[in-house]
Amino acid sequence: MGFLKEFKEFAFKGNVIDLAVGVIIGGAFGKIVSSLVADVITPLLLTPALKAAGADDITKLSWNGVTYGNFLSSVISFLCIAMVLFWIIKGANRITKKEEPAPAGPTDDQKLLTEIRDLLKSKNNL
Repeated sequence: MGFLKEFKEFAFKGNVIDLAVGVIIGGAFGKIVSSLVADVITPLLLTPALKAAGADDITKLSWNGVTYGNFLSSVISFLCIAMVLFWIIKGANRITKKEEPAPAGPTDDQKLLTEIRDLLKSKNNL
């Protein structure tokens, strides 16, 4: 029975469940971002460049036998995904940003020490 109890405590801890929810939501969000990049952003950015290069598909771009189209597509996808994630994280940070409390004034001990310092300075200047 000890093993089952330990397993139950591990499996149903808040951190494990939060992690599972995060992974599931992350997977779904990844599909959304990938679709945005592959179906919207990449075609909008590459259509003029592909027409100028005489290619209908980016994966068919090549130069001296080197097919660099897939690499170029991956780089563009990475940059687009990074930008979308940056915007989302920036927005989330703005929403969840907590205002820092104003710094507290000096404590009684600090006030007393300041007065002592000022008195010592004034006696030394006489």
